[in-house]
Amino acid sequence: MNKTNTSKKKSLIYAIAAFLTGLIIVFLSLYIDLIYKGISLNFSGITKLYSTDPVLWIIALLPFILAVPVYFFSKNILTSLEESRIQIENSGNQAHKVQNFVNKLISNELDTEYEISDNEDKVGKSLNELKNNIKKDQEEVERRRKEDDQRNWIAEGLARFGEILRKDNDNMEELSYNVISNLVKYVNGNQGGFFIINDNKSSDKHFEMTASYAYERRKFPDRRINWGEGIIGTCALERETIYMTEIPDSYVNITSGLGEANPRSLLIVPLIINEEVHGVVEIASFNKFAKHEIEFIEKIAESIASTISSVKINVKTNRLLKESQEQAEALASQEEEMRQNMEELQATQEEAARQAEKFVSFTNSVNHTLIRAEYKTDGTLIYANTKFLNKLGYSGNSEVEGKHISMFVNEKDRLWFDPIWDKLSRGGKHFEGDMKHVTKQGQDLWTMATYTCVRKEDDSVEKILFLAIDTTEQKKQSLDFEGQVEALNRANIKGEFTPEGEMIENNQLFRDIFDYSREQIVNTTIWQYFPKEDHENLKSIWNEVSNGKSFQGQLRMLDRIREEKWFRITLSAVNDMYGEVAKIILLAQDVTKEKQMEIETEKQTKQLRIQEEKLRKSGEELARKLDEAKQEMKNQFKEIETVKIRNERTLEGALDAIVTINQGGVIEFFNKAAEDLWGMKRSEVIDQHVRKLFSSETIMNDDFVARYIKPDEEKIVGVRTEVKIQNNTGEEVAVLFLLSEAKVGNEQTYTAFIQQIEVELF
Repeated sequence: MNKTNTSKKKSLIYAIAAFLTGLIIVFLSLYIDLIYKGISLNFSGITKLYSTDPVLWIIALLPFILAVPVYFFSKNILTSLEESRIQIENSGNQAHKVQNFVNKLISNELDTEYEISDNEDKVGKSLNELKNNIKKDQEEVERRRKEDDQRNWIAEGLARFGEILRKDNDNMEELSYNVISNLVKYVNGNQGGFFIINDNKSSDKHFEMTASYAYERRKFPDRRINWGEGIIGTCALERETIYMTEIPDSYVNITSGLGEANPRSLLIVPLIINEEVHGVVEIASFNKFAKHEIEFIEKIAESIASTISSVKINVKTNRLLKESQEQAEALASQEEEMRQNMEELQATQEEAARQAEKFVSFTNSVNHTLIRAEYKTDGTLIYANTKFLNKLGYSGNSEVEGKHISMFVNEKDRLWFDPIWDKLSRGGKHFEGDMKHVTKQGQDLWTMATYTCVRKEDDSVEKILFLAIDTTEQKKQSLDFEGQVEALNRANIKGEFTPEGEMIENNQLFRDIFDYSREQIVNTTIWQYFPKEDHENLKSIWNEVSNGKSFQGQLRMLDRIREEKWFRITLSAVNDMYGEVAKIILLAQDVTKEKQMEIETEKQTKQLRIQEEKLRKSGEELARKLDEAKQEMKNQFKEIETVKIRNERTLEGALDAIVTINQGGVIEFFNKAAEDLWGMKRSEVIDQHVRKLFSSETIMNDDFVARYIKPDEEKIVGVRTEVKIQNNTGEEVAVLFLLSEAKVGNEQTYTAFIQQIEVELF
């Protein structure tokens, strides 16, 4: 409203000036006409002049003719200038507003909102829509990237730990440390422990810490936890993962170079395979574990449990095979020694009559090496050497002489031994074989025994001689070995083959897994269980095993219907007493599910690569759209610049002097009317301080001017004020000064509309 009134006032001033100019012209015309015609300058003369010259009446109307057009013309010009100024200000504000919003989008500040001035603001709507699309695309890209990172992380972890579990599978401690150290690092934990169950004794089932790791350092564990004791025992007992984010201060401290601190989270995962707990993994961290990290550790735990089970079985199998070989060699040696002794004894008995003097010497040697006793045909003991007494736990002959043989034989063994003794007492064939005796203390004494008849000259039986070698320890080991082998047969797939690969023996698990009956499997060979394309590799492995080198690894095999399965296989050669390969034993565990998981992981990895390519293309499309948006913004800026130039040209042609300065007082616009008013060219004042347009005295004494030229002072805006300016000659000229303010963002500009008020009257 004030701006409208100001325009009307200025238009009225111009109209009055035109009116006065018209009056001056009328008076001058009248004065010149009176002088020219020689008429006196009085009322009667003026009346006469108007009566004789009608043109003077038209001239008399000149003030009104000038005033009315000037009023309306100046009013239209001033209104147009004001509208142009407002349009320029609004355009500048909008351009700055758009520029700020675009800069925020470029800086990725997507929470801002472009304020739409009205429903016709298409640019604002487009910018907000662009912002929402960018934000939505970024959120989608971030979500996909996060999911892909998690899948890549899990796939990479499964591959890495698959490789770790394939190494050191003959050294439990090294395997434990490699697993826990790499697991702590991979999940960004700080400390970890690896516990393996020790169930060698059913009455003392407990966990042993086989490895621990913290802050890049290997720790040497020495810790025992009973079954069901503490969090570790509870985790194993309940067969469930335990995840804690509130850790008691006294439970565990993580020690680093910075001191000791309580972890923020604790994860305990049981190692379970086939419903059997093989151990527990414990990881502490200063950070909380993500859901995908916990699921990853649980997946790894099953593979770790499977590997631990295999390692235990392989170690036990190798130990049993070694013990079996040692026992077989020992028994073979003892059998050979016994056979030689028996042959020597028999030869001695046959030549006893001719070599009586040598018999005593031989008897003494026998007493030093063999258990010896002599019985009557009715079973009464008549002599026992020192070894007999010692082995059966007696202190002297007085305790055994005159006692019946049944005193040294278990009641259950009498069932088969009594018929043998009956035949011997009647002069029957000698007995040679394993014999179990009962000691004085009630313990079993196993022997490799011989009962032989000692005959008289008439060939009747004089007495029965008992000779034996103590084989109790070997027998116990043999029985234990047989039990362990039976246990292995129940837990492992087992097959025995000749060095040429022909089937010798197999257990029920072997027949079940390969779908053969006992009759069908008899004439099979090792080559039938492997694909033809793997025969060369199998041949190489088979030759190495035949040369004494064991094999452990994963191989694929075929069942009866040629279906492919994967196994973790151990191949070992068994030598006979001459050191030659007697047979090759195959022990296997079905790992088909693990292999399928590995294959599935590879498929997922390929799928992830495809998704990454799609994301890359989506990114390129997003970049293209952003380039289009930038180009659109450039076009809009060009339009705004065009409007700005048009408005400047409009202001350039204004009758009033127009000067624009920035908030620092530097002149940015100086139109043609201002050049005429100050007598200065535009090039002389643009980028110069506005104080150049005023005298020092005016700046000092005029508050309006002082505020106008000082950057930090508040300007007097919207009030028409009379001030004095200083032109290029140093002359001060009085003008009317109207100051307008425009703010675009943080920048302010001030535009002065200046009118000269000196009017010469004639």
